[in-house]
Amino acid sequence: MMAVPRLKFLDKDEEDLIHSSSIETLGEFGVLIRSPSVLKMLGDAGAIIDTRSMIARIPESLVNEAIKKAPKSLVLYSINEKHDLRIPADPFPYVGSNGIGTYMTDLETGEKRKTTRKDIADFARLADALSGIDFFWSNVTAYDVPERTHMVHALWVSLQNCKKNYGTLTLSAEDAKAQIELASLIAGGDEQLKKRPIFHSLCCIVAPLSFEKGAIEGQVEFARAGIPIISMSMSLGGMSAPVTIAGTITNANTENLASLVITQTAAPGAPHIYCSESTPVNMMTGNISYEAPEYALIETATGQMAHRYGLPKYTGSWGLGGDAPGISHTFCELSAMALSMLNGTDMAAGAGGLEEAKGGSLEQLLIDSYVWEDYRGFLRKFEISEKTIALDVVRQVGHGNSFMTHPHTARNFKNELFFRDNEKARFEAASSTSMVSEAKDKIKLILKEHHPEPIDPEKVKRGNEIIDALDKRVST
Repeated sequence: MMAVPRLKFLDKDEEDLIHSSSIETLGEFGVLIRSPSVLKMLGDAGAIIDTRSMIARIPESLVNEAIKKAPKSLVLYSINEKHDLRIPADPFPYVGSNGIGTYMTDLETGEKRKTTRKDIADFARLADALSGIDFFWSNVTAYDVPERTHMVHALWVSLQNCKKNYGTLTLSAEDAKAQIELASLIAGGDEQLKKRPIFHSLCCIVAPLSFEKGAIEGQVEFARAGIPIISMSMSLGGMSAPVTIAGTITNANTENLASLVITQTAAPGAPHIYCSESTPVNMMTGNISYEAPEYALIETATGQMAHRYGLPKYTGSWGLGGDAPGISHTFCELSAMALSMLNGTDMAAGAGGLEEAKGGSLEQLLIDSYVWEDYRGFLRKFEISEKTIALDVVRQVGHGNSFMTHPHTARNFKNELFFRDNEKARFEAASSTSMVSEAKDKIKLILKEHHPEPIDPEKVKRGNEIIDALDKRVST
């Protein structure tokens, strides 16, 4: 038997109540879907559609069918196969960068500034080099391209500078189709991309219980192309969900089930990942609050619900940044996020983010990666068996004696004990910016020396032509 540390919050009866409440909400209250085409698709499948209010009431039978059809395992593929991520994750979750910040801190001056495609390329190359980063989301937004093609440019720049699986968002069906076309170019065609999708899409639900037109139509396109969907619920207790913990959990679960039904109706068997980054609202600022003590409990509960349905899950976060590079949080604030990683989640992201994902920092990406490499020591698997209990060794050592000199200790201590990296330990000081200067020096060296294998120039040329044509279409 293998033992793995896991948090648990809900008992079986409480899980049942969350589930039945979600089913009741979907069937009687429904969800708002601002897309006539997606409403029609659901109506044809058996949902009750009110075209005037754009509400879809989803019966339990459709939910059960979607759960049954959804894959229980999947692979997030990489361009060079070296960084393929198999889900369920074993033994610890995969961590990715933060996504789509609106500014970054300049590596030289430390000042906040707007960002460009060059900055996305730098973040991508750094993420490619860091062993604590498993997949990449563009930490920042490129403001040197048309607003309506932000996501397409981020995908294209990232694929050229990072060989790990990439996470994207979508603004519309046209946007999603362009992203699929670019990724197909790299993968070797539509069918190859479907077999080995080298990116996934984060499809955010607009809490409470609503889906924006462009994003949900893009989700349908991605599902049909075989691109894994992450249905992120960011329910804020007290603002976009009931202030009670139970109400927030139920809202996040309901939104995930609705999103799953949409994916499986569009493309039965399409890969889909249950996701929550739900927190109580910060009553002082109105912001999301990853540092709230309730956060880990909400994520643990949603992780349990995902496990109940057998779905791959993203129910944790990893990113220690505050308003500026470093670790500005206290021990208890950091614990809220750290504990979320113990609920059995397969994925988590947030590395390199500042101000609750508003901004990004190269230094923060490196710091978060280094700390995560050490934190993984808490998430290892341990064999629990007669052999590892080692009663024979206990008898040999005898009462009141030391196990230090016994051969059993010498044979097994390296496998059983985790030894922290003393160099990386310098990057772990809470409420401190002491590590930022050293982080800058390391990043400059990485960006100077680390160059992922380039993509075929003809593919780059063709991809640039695709994007140029899209830019012209959306700008007219």
